[in-house]
Amino acid sequence: MFIRSWAGRSLAALCAWVVWMALPLPASAAEPPDRRTWLDEVVTTAHRSTGPAFSSPYIVNVVDLASFTTNRQPRTMTKALEGVPGIMVQKTGHAQGSPYIRGFTGFRNVLLVDGVRFNNSVFRDGPNQYWNLIDPYTIERLEVVKGPSSILYGSDAVGGAVNAILRQPDDYGDGFQWSRQFFTRVSTAERSYALRGEVNATYEGWLGLLVGGTWRDYGDVTGGRFVGKQEWTGYQAPSGDLKSMIGLGQHTTLTIAHYRTRQNDAWRTHKTVKGVSWRGTTVGSEAKRVLDQDWSLTYVRLAAEDLGGLLDGYQVTLSFQEMDERRYRVKSNSTSDRQGFDVDTYGIDAQFESPSPIGDWTYGVEYYHDDVSSFANKYNADGSLKSREIQGPIGDNSTYDLLGVYAQDELAITDRLTVTLGGRYAYAHAKSEAVKDPTTGGRMSVNEHWDTVIGSGRVSYFVDENEHINLFGGVSQGYRAPNLSDLTRLDTARTNEIETASPNVQPEYFLTYEVGAKAKYDNVAAQAAYFITDIKDMIVRTPTGSIIGGDNEVTKKNAGDGYVHGVELEARYRFRPQWTTFGNFTWMYGEVSTYPTSAPVTATEPLDRIMPPTGQIGLRWDHPDERFWLETVCTIAGDADQLSTRDKSDTQRIPPGGTPGYFTFDLRGGWRIRDGIEAWAGLENLTNTAYRIHGSGVNEPGINFIFGLKWKF
Repeated sequence: MFIRSWAGRSLAALCAWVVWMALPLPASAAEPPDRRTWLDEVVTTAHRSTGPAFSSPYIVNVVDLASFTTNRQPRTMTKALEGVPGIMVQKTGHAQGSPYIRGFTGFRNVLLVDGVRFNNSVFRDGPNQYWNLIDPYTIERLEVVKGPSSILYGSDAVGGAVNAILRQPDDYGDGFQWSRQFFTRVSTAERSYALRGEVNATYEGWLGLLVGGTWRDYGDVTGGRFVGKQEWTGYQAPSGDLKSMIGLGQHTTLTIAHYRTRQNDAWRTHKTVKGVSWRGTTVGSEAKRVLDQDWSLTYVRLAAEDLGGLLDGYQVTLSFQEMDERRYRVKSNSTSDRQGFDVDTYGIDAQFESPSPIGDWTYGVEYYHDDVSSFANKYNADGSLKSREIQGPIGDNSTYDLLGVYAQDELAITDRLTVTLGGRYAYAHAKSEAVKDPTTGGRMSVNEHWDTVIGSGRVSYFVDENEHINLFGGVSQGYRAPNLSDLTRLDTARTNEIETASPNVQPEYFLTYEVGAKAKYDNVAAQAAYFITDIKDMIVRTPTGSIIGGDNEVTKKNAGDGYVHGVELEARYRFRPQWTTFGNFTWMYGEVSTYPTSAPVTATEPLDRIMPPTGQIGLRWDHPDERFWLETVCTIAGDADQLSTRDKSDTQRIPPGGTPGYFTFDLRGGWRIRDGIEAWAGLENLTNTAYRIHGSGVNEPGINFIFGLKWKF
């Protein structure tokens, strides 16, 4: 069944109420106080240059600052993406969150942090936890561009690109200005609290500084009815940040920024005896599996805009990132192991913008270099050292280089028709000196490189002179070079699996066709798209038939040929001056060839963890002077029962027959108490539904009261 009957009746009742409320207003009704819609947002990610989301030949979604501080207040950055059409946020553990964007996750989506590439060469196939390392309180907005973005953002940008644009100093004025700001968030079912303090200081119009620190402490999550407390799902996440902006003239700015986040004691309970059996899922056998993460980013950027010449703007960014991971595991026989890796990433990105008689050009070059070290030690039951392994989860003493040269031209054919053409030359080089040979168990090395040229063509057409409707479409190539995880990984994969090195895999290629429409009127905004992505030579895990330490060995091959296609709908309608209704819907399906057994025979199966049909509908009221607001949101998801062989065997996370559909009902409200003080409260999952996102290792919170406060003084 698509949904349980009680959920269907509830949703039908809400829909009927919204339709009744949406009856046309009498002619004398007051005009809405603000005619802007989300399609009026100015975005940068779709083109690497600023422009309105409405005129972009892509579906672009923006999650803005209000969502993080005074509106939804999501627990993490990835949770903020829930509700964006085409995205499903899987959670292996409470400290993990891995968005599936148009069917792809892990290293097939690119995350940018202030435009700096966050992905590195150790990101693995399937869901990973790394996106959760971004402190949500540092974010100004998230810009989401779905579909292949490899032309502008290189390898990995297959499902989409997400740019976490971080907050910066504000409140510039005469002389020295400064303010303090305090945020807090507490919740019941998550047993969590978050505290943030920051100082914003500016001098005249040319110098600004923002310094902040956040402490987040999450307890064990209480699931919906009959699930109860999920032990050892809590963790801690302290972070700190600094951003300074220096004006070097009317058009030029120097930015210096530093960010650091830790995640401490983050368990993967589904692998352990602390896991919860739900709807027939199995419970792991390990006594403990806990991860610690540490990430930092430092960058310096020189940027100029509106120069008015042949070179109208540029930005040059130097960046350095550190990512460290440590995992401690105790098996059922009391033996244990410790493993981890350290990645240092150096980056340089130079981007330029130039107008010309044949269009507006955005072009540049980027280069990222990873230095990787890795270790793994095994211990006997008494704690004595048993062995030091050749490598950790990734080959030891490794390097990885990514080089890209790109250009994109936006050419206005007429006042209504714009054509966007782009191309990229991409080069990747992977080298690892200490890899465990999966056949002999001895030491081997890996040294591989690849290059390619890819392109994109898109068109945007305004149907009417007032630019109320934008029709768009295009073809985009996606590309992903094998990374160190593909080539050298030695670590557990899904339930009862261990992945070994695959040094012979080659690049993956994707080709997406997309058509869509956007509409924007005074009180109505909507966008819709249909896409189909052809998949060629995708790297898929393949059973070998061997058993290593009680786990089934899997390796990787370029066996995945197939497709994924889907429909995304989104609309918002202000039917009375203070009343707005909104909703969205996603449907997608995909198939790919794979090896379901160790036999050398391929089969066509559903794409792993495909997003089920999912929709939202909501209603919002805003007080005329914007002091108060109320919002209710219903989310409904169908049964996730289109399963691959590996989905069926992932018994610790996916129930037999698939993940059941669910219905949730949330109620939120906010109050601007006075200038500088805002409070927010919400009741989420009011029906106390027991549910989990497809492929997750933990259930979502049951009925959950959340309170937030922002105080600026």
